[in-house]
Amino acid sequence: MYVIVIGCGRVGAQLASLLSTQGCDVVVIDNNSRAFRRLGGTFNGITIEGVGFDEDVLREAGAEKADALAAVTDLDNTNLMIAEIAKRIFKIPKVVARLYNPEKEASYQQFGIDYVCGTSWVATRILDKIVEGRISYFTSRDAELTGFSIADALTGKKVKDIEIPEEVRVAMIKRDDSDIIPSPDTILLAGDRLVLAIKRKSLPKIKNYIKK
Repeated sequence: MYVIVIGCGRVGAQLASLLSTQGCDVVVIDNNSRAFRRLGGTFNGITIEGVGFDEDVLREAGAEKADALAAVTDLDNTNLMIAEIAKRIFKIPKVVARLYNPEKEASYQQFGIDYVCGTSWVATRILDKIVEGRISYFTSRDAELTGFSIADALTGKKVKDIEIPEEVRVAMIKRDDSDIIPSPDTILLAGDRLVLAIKRKSLPKIKNYIKK
């Protein structure tokens, strides 16, 4: 996966490092070259000094071939502009922006921008949206609650078919406008969204459960 991260503050640097460790090709853009120091000596991606909403800078970063872009500068209007350019001009499939001011949430929604608001676990939640198609609702050292839409292959299976004792448990099924606490024999339907209680070490085991 080829990902462009715009903004190399604490969130951007952490996100870029997480993406890099997962084997993604990462390009980081920031208008201050000193910000790249946050990436550390082990980061093996590309850094570009420039303005993130400059089309020439985005072309230099390879926006035409990018699979995803994260706009995580410290300015909401800048993130919104970057996301719009990425979606409308470069047709990047996955675009996620950071939102600081909840009062601007309506603007992000109006333009159909996928966003993350708040400060806790921001980099991890953006990573979830870009790479894994899932969202972490709660994370601890050993376990987490994670939600995602089910892959087509799970349709018709029972809850007990996908649970793993002491590792993976279906806590809830979100189906249409209902929230269901399932039994082991509850059958999964197309369009279901699962919330799993899962050991963090077991996350690779649910890769095929997630709708891409």
